[in-house]
Amino acid sequence: MGNVSDADKLESIKSLQSTISKLEKSLTQMTQKGANTTLVKKRLKAIYIGLAMLENVWNQRPHQYTEEDLAEAHNVLTGLLSSIENTYGKLKVGSPQRTLLDRRMKALELAVQAIDNLSNK
Repeated sequence: MGNVSDADKLESIKSLQSTISKLEKSLTQMTQKGANTTLVKKRLKAIYIGLAMLENVWNQRPHQYTEEDLAEAHNVLTGLLSSIENTYGKLKVGSPQRTLLDRRMKALELAVQAIDNLSNK
């Protein structure tokens, strides 16, 4: 985790913040429609934890998450990564969507690494 460029760090944090914003919007819309929000809430919590872990590792910001929270977030983020990879492979090279998913995958991979590093201490 130590050899990540400042540009990649900033890009990853922005990507996770954007993902949080999109998930919050989805949660609001789904709640209004009366849809089941369990999966979105689980993903949102995992992304929040992933962002907190990156900020903890890179900016020494404290976090209040338990080992159980970290383990659950790790599983959810890993699942999200494989889901995004499936979509990614179907997108046209050079497309804006593919670029967005590139950044999101890198951010999620770094978040999973950060969780792994903290869990192994």
